[in-house]
Amino acid sequence: MQHSFLGAILSADGVTFAVQSTHATGVEVCIFDAEGRQELQRLPMTPQGYGRFTLAVPGLGEGTRYGLRASGPHDPDRGLWFDPAKLLVDPYAKELDRPYTYDPRLSEFGLDTGDLVPKAIVTADPPVTSKPPVFCKGGLIYELGVRPFTMLHPDVPQHERGTLKALAHPSVIAHLKRIGVDAVELLPITAWIDERHLPPLGLTNGWGYNPVTFMALDPRLAPGGMAELSETVAELHRHGIGVILDLVFNHTGESDRYGATLSFRGLDNPSLYRHQPDNPGALINDTGTGNTITCDHPTVRRMIVDTLRHFVLNAGVDGFRFDLGTILGRSHEGFSRHSDTLLAITQDELLADRILIAEPWDIGPGGYQLGNFPTPFLEWNDRARDDMRCYWRGDPSKTGTLANALAGSSDIFSSHGETETRTVNFIAAHDGFTLMDLVSYAHKHNEANGEDNRDGHNENHSWNNGIEGATPLSAVVSGRKRDVKALLSTLFSTRGTIMLTAGDEGGRSQQGNNNAYAQDNEITWLDWRTLDEELLAHTAELAAIRRRFSAFADLDFFHGDGDITWLNELGEPMTIADWEQPERTQLTILLQTLDRDTQTDVQLAIVFNRSSEVRQICLPEGAWNEVLGDRPQPEEGFAPRSVTWLVSQEH
Repeated sequence: MQHSFLGAILSADGVTFAVQSTHATGVEVCIFDAEGRQELQRLPMTPQGYGRFTLAVPGLGEGTRYGLRASGPHDPDRGLWFDPAKLLVDPYAKELDRPYTYDPRLSEFGLDTGDLVPKAIVTADPPVTSKPPVFCKGGLIYELGVRPFTMLHPDVPQHERGTLKALAHPSVIAHLKRIGVDAVELLPITAWIDERHLPPLGLTNGWGYNPVTFMALDPRLAPGGMAELSETVAELHRHGIGVILDLVFNHTGESDRYGATLSFRGLDNPSLYRHQPDNPGALINDTGTGNTITCDHPTVRRMIVDTLRHFVLNAGVDGFRFDLGTILGRSHEGFSRHSDTLLAITQDELLADRILIAEPWDIGPGGYQLGNFPTPFLEWNDRARDDMRCYWRGDPSKTGTLANALAGSSDIFSSHGETETRTVNFIAAHDGFTLMDLVSYAHKHNEANGEDNRDGHNENHSWNNGIEGATPLSAVVSGRKRDVKALLSTLFSTRGTIMLTAGDEGGRSQQGNNNAYAQDNEITWLDWRTLDEELLAHTAELAAIRRRFSAFADLDFFHGDGDITWLNELGEPMTIADWEQPERTQLTILLQTLDRDTQTDVQLAIVFNRSSEVRQICLPEGAWNEVLGDRPQPEEGFAPRSVTWLVSQEH
C-alpha cells in the first residue's frame, strides 16, 4: 500500500497540512496560540483533486496548535454535515492539547465550537529502532486499563498514577514478572470522549472504547505524548514484556445522528461512516454505538494502516488487538476474511511480524466470525470461555466441550486448513464479571451505571457459592477462592495463547458489575492492598509450570498419536460412554512433553475434579509427583473442585 502522508508534516521550512475529503467544497487550517485558546489564522487549503487538500505554511514549527474547518452542504438527510462553525480535529492528529469533552453545542448546527474542541499539536515523531515483537507462542497476555491498574498503586508516585509512565515503575514491572506476563494488552490509550448520556449521571467513560481520532494518545493517560509511550514500551521490553495496543477502528465517539461533530462527521461523513445504501442519511449501527466506520473505503483503509505503522515506527509496540474486529472485514456484502483491509494489514512490510488479535464479532448481520480471520490473526475465543465457565458451574454434558477448549478448539480453527490454533483463551475480560465475581454472583449488579441494571450481559454462566455477593462466611469465601484457583489452573492448562485480566490473579471484585465501562472510580480501580497473596502465588506457580513444559509453547493441533491421551478415573482412555456421561465430574489429560528444567521427555498429567468431594483417581503406572510442591501423588485422593498437575519420567 502506498502511504498517504496526510496530517501535519513537519520540515525544516515549516509545516505542510494535507487532508482527504471527497465531499467538502473547501477546507481551512486554523492556527491557534500556544495555549490553544485564541484562533490566530484561518488559512484556506488548496484542492489537489481526488478529494485531497493541502497547504504549506512556512515558519511554523513543532508544537503548533491547529484545527480544521470544512465547508459544503449541510443536509443530514443526504449524509452531509458540513458546518464551518465546527472546529474539527485532523483525523491524522498525533497529539492533542487536551482531552475530548462532550458539550451539547457540539451537536448544534451553526454554533462555533473552537473553545470546546482539542487542538492538534504538530509533532516531530522521532522513530525508534525496529525490533522483532517481544512475545512467544502460547504466551500469557495481561489485559489492563492504564488508569484503573495504577491509580491506587502505593509505590507509584502520586503524579504518575493513571499514566503510561506508571507501567514502567519497578514495582509494577516486578508484579508483571512475578506472575509470568509475556505481554501487556492496554485498553485504549488513544483519546476518547464520554458518551453523551454519562455526564448527566455524573459518570465518565473509564475504558476508552469511544475514540474520535485514531492516532493521538489521550492526554490524561499520556501527558508526555508519544515519547511517554515509547519510553514505557522500551522499559517493558528491557524486562522481556511486550506491549499490545487495543485499538477501536469500528466506530467513533461522534455517535448517531444526534451526536457530536468533532472530526470525521464534519470532514467527510459519507465516506468515513457506513450508511444505508438507499438512505444516505441513515447510519448503519453494526457496533451498537450509533455509527460504523467504513473500513472498506480506501481513505479509511489507508488511515488504519497508517495508524498501526505510526505506533510501530514511533513507539515500537509489538502488536494490536482490534475491538469488534469483524468490522475490519465488512463491506455492504458482509464479512470477508479476504477483505482488502485485512490483507492491507497482514501484507504491510512493517506490520507483517506484529501480533494481531481480533475480537471476531460485531452485532451486525453475520457478525459472529470466530475462526474465520486470516492467518496470522489470533482470535478471542468466547466459546472456550463459556465452556470453561459452564464446566465449573456444574452444567451437565460439558466434559467434551472442556476437552475441546483445552486442546485449542481445533474444530473452530482448522476450518480453513490451518495446522496451528489461533485461539486466545480467557475466562474473564474487561467486559463482564471479574474472575472472583464470576464465582460470587449469579446475577449482574449494574445499578451504579444509572440504567436500572438493564445494561450488560444477562447470561454470564456464573454462580455464587450459595450467597449472592460479599459475605463474611468463611466457608463461602474459601469456596470461592478454591473455584478461582481451579479456573486459573484450567486457563493455564489450555493450548493456545492465554489472556488474564489485571487483578484476576488476586481476587479483584467489581461488586458484581459486569459492564463497568462508566465506573472510573474504586469499582474498577485495582486496590493493590487487598490482593489475595494465596491467589497471587498460585498464578505465579501456574505461569512457571506453563513455561517449564514445552507442550504449552506448541500451537500445533494434537494428532492423537500419543501426544495427548484423555483418561477416566480408572486411568484408562476415555470411552464414548465416558464422554457422554452427563454428570461426569472427572477428566485427566496426559501429555507427552519436554521438561525444560531437566531437558528430559516426561508425561504430564492434569487431573480435573469438579465434584465437591475428594476423589480417588488413578493414573498410569509410574512414579507421579505433584508439580506444585514436588510431592508424591496424594494417597488420600484428589481435592474437591481442583486441578492437579503431576509429572512422571517413567513411560
